[in-house]
Amino acid sequence: MRAITLPSFGDESVLTPTDLPTPAIGDDEVLVDVAAAGVNRADLMQRQGFYPPPKGESEIPGLEVSGTIAALGDAVTGWSVGDRVCALLAGGGYAEQVAVPAGQLLPVPDDLDLVDAAALPEVVCTVWSNIFMTAHLQPEELLLVHGGSSGIGTMAIQLGKAFHARVAVTAGSAEKLQRCAELGADILINYKEQDFVEIVSAEGGADVILDVIGAKYLARNIAALAPDGRLDIIGFQGGNTAELDLRALMVKRGSIVVTGLRARDRANKAKVVAQVRELVWPLLEAGTVRPIVHEKLPLERAGDAHRVLAQSQHVGKVLLTV
Repeated sequence: MRAITLPSFGDESVLTPTDLPTPAIGDDEVLVDVAAAGVNRADLMQRQGFYPPPKGESEIPGLEVSGTIAALGDAVTGWSVGDRVCALLAGGGYAEQVAVPAGQLLPVPDDLDLVDAAALPEVVCTVWSNIFMTAHLQPEELLLVHGGSSGIGTMAIQLGKAFHARVAVTAGSAEKLQRCAELGADILINYKEQDFVEIVSAEGGADVILDVIGAKYLARNIAALAPDGRLDIIGFQGGNTAELDLRALMVKRGSIVVTGLRARDRANKAKVVAQVRELVWPLLEAGTVRPIVHEKLPLERAGDAHRVLAQSQHVGKVLLTV
């Protein structure tokens, strides 16, 4: 099979097309013929040497795919060869085939394009596990999403609105904010021109903040929290070390959680996927939630896909097609 490997760490040029054997599958796994793979900032970090895969997982980049099942492990039930699926991975997505634990599979609805489905698993599972399973967002609460036009952001807007929350977003241009508004965002904040703390505080503060910036925004996020607010940090685009004012957090009775999805064990991921299938997939099938795809590039152009993400001009997801 053809795959994109990382013989070394560095810029986009280190992404190397390579011929590899077909992955072996375990009893509880399936082999998927990949139609497309989602590209995530975690892939850029892995390419640079900052985000290695968990022990025992594939060194090939790629945390989500869509495709069809080519083979089943002996213990797998409920799935058949030929089923259209998308899948959450710990690695291995930038390839023509990938081994997937059966508990991390999701069915692709008949009326959804198979390639576009690759835009779903990582972002849906990240948003669901953080905003709903961890931060327990409630109807009528205010959710603040930093980077509202990103893959994570566009899904967070849709799910927040689907579960009757108010949604505020930050983004860096009027065009991006317009796209966020089209997805249902209620409060639009251009972080280059406006102070999100002032705007959100005027609304009573954010009950939940989904943050990809990290250290740079820590103090301001705490200031923007509503009483009993929850700050959920899932990225470190603004650094990973900051001083924490515990008194400011205590005044808000706030809580901070820093979480990741990739390093969770298979049982934990399967729990997230099961909830997503039960509670989010009906919204997808009804058209209430949809994948937002910015661009599709061939697998061999993985370097170009990484450049698109690094430039941060995209809205939604970038996909690699196989």
